[in-house]
Amino acid sequence: MAKDEAGTAPMTQDGPGLRRSLTLRDLIVYGLLFIGPTAPMGTFGVLDARSCGAIGLVFVIATLAMAFTAWSYARMSRAVPLAGSVFAYASAGLGPRPGFVAGWMIGLDYLFIPSMASLFTGIAAHQLVPAIPVWVFTLIGILLITGLNLAGVKTAAVVGFVMLAIEVVVLAIFVVAALVVLAGDGAQRDWLSPLTGVGGFDVAGVLGAVSVAVLAFLGFDAIASFAEETTGSSRQVSKALQFCLILAGALFVVQTYLGALLSPLTPDYLNAHQAEQGTAFYQMLDTEIGRWFGTTLTLTKAIGPVFSALVAQAAVSRLMFGMARDGALPKALATVDPRTRTPRTAVLVSAVFTIIIAVAAAVRDDGLEVLSSMVTVGALVGFLFLHAAVIGYYVRGRRTEQRGRHIAIPVIGAVIIAVVLALAAHLALAIAAVWLVIGVVVLVVRERRP
Repeated sequence: MAKDEAGTAPMTQDGPGLRRSLTLRDLIVYGLLFIGPTAPMGTFGVLDARSCGAIGLVFVIATLAMAFTAWSYARMSRAVPLAGSVFAYASAGLGPRPGFVAGWMIGLDYLFIPSMASLFTGIAAHQLVPAIPVWVFTLIGILLITGLNLAGVKTAAVVGFVMLAIEVVVLAIFVVAALVVLAGDGAQRDWLSPLTGVGGFDVAGVLGAVSVAVLAFLGFDAIASFAEETTGSSRQVSKALQFCLILAGALFVVQTYLGALLSPLTPDYLNAHQAEQGTAFYQMLDTEIGRWFGTTLTLTKAIGPVFSALVAQAAVSRLMFGMARDGALPKALATVDPRTRTPRTAVLVSAVFTIIIAVAAAVRDDGLEVLSSMVTVGALVGFLFLHAAVIGYYVRGRRTEQRGRHIAIPVIGAVIIAVVLALAAHLALAIAAVWLVIGVVVLVVRERRP
């Protein structure tokens, strides 16, 4: 692939490539925005009940489990520093057909996540201003992120950094407030219970909770889709991937550990009252810290998801750009805006899909439930292709002398992902299967064209 005169951006067949303007900090910001520093709060009650109170340990194990996937991403991002992410990696390690399937499947995740995140914002904003329908707020959020992504990846990163800083500050306030309460009133549970459980250690319960907790990390992989827009070497992406995972894991462990110590609802109670699992963390905030903080967190959670959607839209547009440039999707999607150097057509197409999906879900009573069942499986299937690509690229391609490590780590990572997939909702698996069949049909039709 050719480069421009400055040697800083790859060229497409039709003109200049993407602008290299993202620093290591920008990549980390994108990864953390996609994940969300307070992601475990919504699933706190579910995981606390399932793990019998060992929720802190759950996120320690989940972080270690996802480290195998992060390692595979780091290896392939160095070897294949292209915008297509898993599509590019699988194509290089396994061939163009598996590459297309990998990109197609992870595209399912990237298409639905911005829709779901925008819907989250619409629902939260509607609660604050009930006179305005959910779909209106949802549409406003999508138009906002589309404008930011069209303005340029650096502009979006700067705005995203401000929002991430706000989320981190809110989380820091929680940590300080929790420590003050614990110092003054003591803990509701034993100090080691977030690591050992309440009333005994349940191995099956902890592992079952881990299979859910790893889903909180989905999104850090989006960093790899910006490989052609970094200001440094290909190692910059791998550093951001690993740092983002470690930092997110640490934030998750700290907030769930403190939340468990303060929670007035026991795991047994939550198991008996499943309707309260979704609000368990927020009930703890209201009773132990104060309603003032609950309101602050609600405002943050109303705004935060739209920035997750920002990164998701940017990631899927880069995925479409990379696949189109290699001929796997229509060439028009590889168009780059000559001024902002963003994949303009891909951004607009992804925005149209997001609007259709999100607004359709917003006008349904069960819209959020349906959307939630559609995400994650595509990404997990993409991760399986990623691990296979490492073996194909390095071992089968004879590009390493450390064959054992390049087999063992991807295999362990793939087993972990396969277990999580096996525990996924039946509806999610069915939707992913239909999406896969559509992708195979598209692949066959494309290859039969003269």
